[in-house]
Amino acid sequence: MLTDIEIAQQASKKRIIELAREQYGVGSEHLEPYGHYKAKLSLDYIDSLKDKADGKLILTTAISPTPAGEGKTTTTVGLGDAMNRIGKKTLICLREPSLGPCFGIKGGAAGGGYAQVVPMEDINLHFTGDFHAIGSAHNLLSAMIDNHIHQGNALDIDPRLLAWKRVVDMNDRALRKIVVALGGAANGFPREDGYDITVASEVMAIFCLATSLADLKTRLGNIVVGYTRGDKKPVYARDLNAQGAMAALLKDAIKPNLVQTLENNLALVHGGPFANIAHGCNSVTATKTALKLADYVITEAGFGADLGAEKFIDIKCRMAGLKPAAVVLVATIRAMKYHGGVNKQDLNAANLAALDKGLVNLERHFNNIRNHYGLPCVVSINHFTHDTDAEIELLKSRVEALGGKAVVARHWAEGGAGAEELASVVADIVDNHPGRHSYVYADNASLWEKIEAVAKKIYGAGSVTANSKVRAEIDKLNRDYGNFPVCMAKTQMSFTADPATRGAPEGHNVEISEVRLSNGAGFIVAIAGNMMTMPGLPKVPAAEKIDVDADGNITGLF
Repeated sequence: MLTDIEIAQQASKKRIIELAREQYGVGSEHLEPYGHYKAKLSLDYIDSLKDKADGKLILTTAISPTPAGEGKTTTTVGLGDAMNRIGKKTLICLREPSLGPCFGIKGGAAGGGYAQVVPMEDINLHFTGDFHAIGSAHNLLSAMIDNHIHQGNALDIDPRLLAWKRVVDMNDRALRKIVVALGGAANGFPREDGYDITVASEVMAIFCLATSLADLKTRLGNIVVGYTRGDKKPVYARDLNAQGAMAALLKDAIKPNLVQTLENNLALVHGGPFANIAHGCNSVTATKTALKLADYVITEAGFGADLGAEKFIDIKCRMAGLKPAAVVLVATIRAMKYHGGVNKQDLNAANLAALDKGLVNLERHFNNIRNHYGLPCVVSINHFTHDTDAEIELLKSRVEALGGKAVVARHWAEGGAGAEELASVVADIVDNHPGRHSYVYADNASLWEKIEAVAKKIYGAGSVTANSKVRAEIDKLNRDYGNFPVCMAKTQMSFTADPATRGAPEGHNVEISEVRLSNGAGFIVAIAGNMMTMPGLPKVPAAEKIDVDADGNITGLF
């Protein structure tokens, strides 16, 4: 079997300008090509679509991730190709990969096997430069804050109360806590600082939620960078006159990116991943544009449904007025056995007892989607060669007992043809039995009540706690920002805040260790446990396997 990158490199791609014209009638004057196979869609063209009717929106999410991998992006791509194969005009909307996982544990994030978006190497590496623009805009604000303090501090910013770190799109634990401005007065005011990964930046969230350049600039100006001495009043990015220059750095990045699948269907790839520490959805602009162009739109949200799907509903849909019709929940036999206690190296062996035990994880996610998000749910069994008939039948029967349907999908090995049954089931639900989504909490609930609602309803927690300092900060934020949704930062590996806890535990405690205000994005980040917003590299990072030959061909990216 060829590797993902070998399959992608052998793809028969079409020029993106020709493909956009053939499939959606988009003229070349509306596209800004980045080479032959990727392009940005102009904001003027997007604005011209505003009076068109919307298509139907489908969310792809997954069970709690495992080291075995689940294939959420792969399923999104395969389902999109399959929908087009059965005559349903469909666009997919994906998130842009971060360099951190590409060189860390996960590798690439453009799908896999014969269900990928291409050019795979470009998408996984520098792509069209969006993440570089976001990082630059973020760090420009960092530089302007320190410069303002150095130049006399007319705003009376308290250096001890700065709420704005720096960012880099790389896993680098050594940058989590640093000291800046050493070496004398000429270098600024020495203080503790730190880095987050770029996808955790509030600028990334703003970028994903903004609906226009004007909205982008307003949101950037609303960023709270710190507080004054004495009365502790918030200091905004607009007080530093930073929003204009930041928006200038993002003026091209905000335009959605067009690429294609291996089967030459158009795809929009725009916005940031990481639903464990960010909101984890692709951009509102890309999703809304796709809804104007296609009859069906399939989008993804990061990690498991307790994180990405919850934030898709409670943050993205709430803010953007989106109305999803159904959810596809991706699961694998291997992952269910892992949640049943099997070690990674033993997952290929048949084990009905472990599968039976681990299915509680899928059941929790399924019930959350149906009961708390209010949406119909189809389970997509991402097929692996070692799956046995008995294991597949057990999974199917458990889903049927819940009142749902599970479909085996072989898109990884067969492309869109391997997901046609899944496509037919999804299309039937969307066309004939669509759902009406509901939120996990109300707008007028307090911030603490919102945190409790997510933890108890979605995570199955019995209690939520925070130390007196964190609880006081939440109460303080509630006075001015109580109407904001909450963006939970929690390990993706478990319903608990402990990544080692498998299955679907109940009655556990969720400890809120920190809260952060994202005023420009319009939400409050609540960090559970020891979740890091700057990941580190593993003992053997994926970067060690990535190389480029004398002809410029990349290998080892998967």
